Amino acid sequence: MSILSENLRHLRAQTKLSQQKVADALLISRGAYEKYESDHAQPPNDTLVRISRYFKVSIDLLLTVDLRKYPLESLMKLSDNRILLPITVDNTGENKIQIVPYKAQMGYVNGFSDPEYIGGLQHISLPFLRNAIYRGFPAEGDSMPPFKDGTYIIGRYVEKITEMKAGKNYLIVTRGGFVYKKLTSIGENSIWVKSDNTYFEPYEISSYDLLQVWEYQYSLLKDYDILDFADNSVKEMFLSLKEDIKRIEKHIIQ
Repeated sequence: MSILSENLRHLRAQTKLSQQKVADALLISRGAYEKYESDHAQPPNDTLVRISRYFKVSIDLLLTVDLRKYPLESLMKLSDNRILLPITVDNTGENKIQIVPYKAQMGYVNGFSDPEYIGGLQHISLPFLRNAIYRGFPAEGDSMPPFKDGTYIIGRYVEKITEMKAGKNYLIVTRGGFVYKKLTSIGENSIWVKSDNTYFEPYEISSYDLLQVWEYQYSLLKDYDILDFADNSVKEMFLSLKEDIKRIEKHIIQ
């Protein structure tokens, strides 16, 4: 079964509607709708738009996310109903900072909206990072200067593209993996970014390819040092977390 067909079955069951009732609302026959639920046919674009509006769930979510893993009322409250961001909390209710492992870019791209995948990531807690959602991503390759391999980029989740600001640095999750870039401008259906490495030309990322954006906050080295801090009290606080980081090191550096 495709994700779409499973989602249609799930949404109809949650709303306690008959196939005939949904088909009538979509201006199609019950037989045509039944084929969408049984995965024997794919709805044309105009019908897919009506399905999205009828269930109040975006086409993006209908086609890419297993909605059975989320309460229906939570979907309805999503801003623009477009992006799902599973998070986990510790026993005090504080958001955990998940650390994405090395050599796991495509695993994250495929699982970023799956609460089971996110819940399975190793995590740390940094007391000076609060009142937002943070995640750690590995710096790899020549496209992430000034960070060398072995550095983790800690980013704050940016919910809306309109919240991005030109001149700021972001860890950007695309359908092809991770990039660390400086935003230059926001277009109608894309953003323009550039690298701190002048060897790379500025380029455009389309809204279709853009999955998540994390505004750069801090950098962690795998030897437990911290960058961009002159305040010794913050460094001392970080060093007190060394045991937590040691505990997960074998999982995140592979």
